[in-house]
Amino acid sequence: MKTEVPVVIAFVAGMLMIVSLFSPHPVFAGPAAVMRNWAIVITAFAYVLGVANIARISAGTVRTRGRDWRYKVVLLASLGGMLGIGLAGGIQGGGLFDWSYMNVMVPMQSTMFSLLAFFIASAAYRAFRARSVEATLLLVTAVIVMLGRVPVGERLWSGLPAFTEWIMEVPNMAAKRGIMIGAALGAISTGLKMILGLERSYLGSDK
Repeated sequence: MKTEVPVVIAFVAGMLMIVSLFSPHPVFAGPAAVMRNWAIVITAFAYVLGVANIARISAGTVRTRGRDWRYKVVLLASLGGMLGIGLAGGIQGGGLFDWSYMNVMVPMQSTMFSLLAFFIASAAYRAFRARSVEATLLLVTAVIVMLGRVPVGERLWSGLPAFTEWIMEVPNMAAKRGIMIGAALGAISTGLKMILGLERSYLGSDK
């Protein structure tokens, strides 16, 4: 029963959502809308459980003076501070919560993305070594796109920006759509396996 009941629930819920996408009949659309609202509520509780789990693990690390426990103290203090500010003063624009987010969180995010740019440049330098035909093609294309995005590229050739846009909108878009189609087919196959009971890893067992 511990295995059969969740599989039956997954099958009924999955088939109901699939049928509701192809049939607007209230018999299917009504229960499907209710289930979507349930999913939103469950997602909200999942966020709460995630925050509680992070707080529990961080508190344990601080208590045992584990690795990087000082950073955990900052994490817990920031978490508690923002939670208290939000509960006490609300999260509307112009309030203390909004000010703290815009003047603390946003600058830190900008710093992280600035550092990420250097890591990307370092990884690109290692990846774009012309050791094969594919790597050479990638290197040449990357150089053309980068030159087409900066003013010096237009000075070298006036048609370079337009050529760069063609690369991004035609070959790059074709490859991107191929990847997206492959990912969608993979998600569909995984969903069908879960609905039909062939995939039961979410139950904690492969059987």
